[in-house]
Amino acid sequence: MMKDKVIFLFCLLSSLSYSQSFFEKDAVIEKSLSERWELDDEHKNGTFKLTFYKPIYVLPVRWSSDPNELPQSGNPDNSFDEAQNYDNIEAKFQLSLKTKLIQSFLFGHGDLWLGFTQLANWQVYNDPVSRPFRELNYEPELIVNFPMKIDIFGVDLRMMGFGFNHQSNGRDLPRSRSWNRLMFHAAFEKDNFQMYLRPWIRIESPDTDDNPEISDFIGRMEANLIYNIDKHGFNLIGKSSLDLDEHRGSLELNYFYSAKSNLRLHFQAFTGYGETLIDFNHNQTTLGVGISFIEW
Repeated sequence: MMKDKVIFLFCLLSSLSYSQSFFEKDAVIEKSLSERWELDDEHKNGTFKLTFYKPIYVLPVRWSSDPNELPQSGNPDNSFDEAQNYDNIEAKFQLSLKTKLIQSFLFGHGDLWLGFTQLANWQVYNDPVSRPFRELNYEPELIVNFPMKIDIFGVDLRMMGFGFNHQSNGRDLPRSRSWNRLMFHAAFEKDNFQMYLRPWIRIESPDTDDNPEISDFIGRMEANLIYNIDKHGFNLIGKSSLDLDEHRGSLELNYFYSAKSNLRLHFQAFTGYGETLIDFNHNQTTLGVGISFIEW
């Protein structure tokens, strides 16, 4: 039954991708960095208005090459003793929003943003274990952002800043995973191309550590590359431990096809460590298919 449902969902999404009646000629909505982060005066929208942050998507089918059935941690209290009966096919979705708390502070140039992202992995086809949410990740963050206009070899540096990031799964032992980071960022833009660079410093917990050595697996820096052309969009996210002796990290490729203005077909491929917090030291390759929404 589970395979039948997965095949049905895949066929439905595939048929939509070839349906001329569904894919009519709608305008593709693309956002510049200034529009996304209200950098220029004409794009200022004041405070406490909810806007799009990271991609919002639903992947009804997400396949893993190696489901993490026995999550482990350097802290014995956070390690599983018995393997879990997880399917290698599940559903995955992400919700992400931001709002500006303070506009034009710090000499009239900086903005303070509040962001929130929730990522969910749902064993919706796993009836023998009552279809649980395998993992829920919560990621609130405070971001101080400064608009820039600096030409660097033909590419515009459009913003820089820093922030505080907390990420956790809100679970009890042994599932509990969390960490805090001081984040830095710089964003560049050229025509339809955008790039975010985000190095960070982990803020060590003075008490217990749910996931020692998490920086050696998930990484210490992220590069996010975005490119849009016609109805196609590409988003490549790379994370690196910055360790030359034993390099770890991950790559995630997202491909979008604009269907009906604000609706896109979404294909996602991931390989490496830390797709979710519970998997911070688990290496796997995953493939997902579904829909996402163009930012407003």
